[in-house]
Amino acid sequence: MAHLLGHPPSRPELIEQALTHRSAGPVNNERLEFLGDALVGLVVAEVLLQRFPQASEGELSRRRAALVNREALARIARELGLGDYLRLGSGELRTGGHARDSILADGFEALMGAIHLDQGFATARDVVLRLFEQPLAEVATRAAGKDPKTRLQEWLQARGQGLPEYEVIDVHGEQHAQRFTVRCRLAADGRAAVGDGTSRRRAEQQAAETMLAQLTEQG
Repeated sequence: MAHLLGHPPSRPELIEQALTHRSAGPVNNERLEFLGDALVGLVVAEVLLQRFPQASEGELSRRRAALVNREALARIARELGLGDYLRLGSGELRTGGHARDSILADGFEALMGAIHLDQGFATARDVVLRLFEQPLAEVATRAAGKDPKTRLQEWLQARGQGLPEYEVIDVHGEQHAQRFTVRCRLAADGRAAVGDGTSRRRAEQQAAETMLAQLTEQG
């Protein structure tokens, strides 16, 4: 994980602990996760407060919840390849724990906590801001409190277009950890976007989010 800091950590044992799931032994990442959870929430809350000076507390809370949740954190963890570094017990290894949202999200938070203890708050804040740069940019364009499917529907209706169609095109993974792949297709021109998630609803929301990004990029 040195690539996050640009140099080797001062206390590599902290990074090792952050990447150790409780199934792998008594010295694990649960306490660091507790710290990282608070750290990530604080940094994201600070940015939202600055970027949305007119937003109410409820609106700010909804935006933060959209950015800091299990699925969102797991997505960042996957982009970092965090699952390849996690130390898991034999049971979790057998059941694919390195790819599970809950374990990835917890590991990500623990890693942020470890960076804070190793390098200080300023460095940890910079890392969080760098990793959340794209999600924060995206949330700035969203209507607070409205999910992607609703926003896509309103975008299309405002332009006199029909409602999109959603179709499950794949379901994979163990029964207790299934992932769904859904295609969102526009009736007007057949344009399609794909989303993935731990439930059909989440996959549909991600597909709608991707479709919205395509549409808004093209004006």
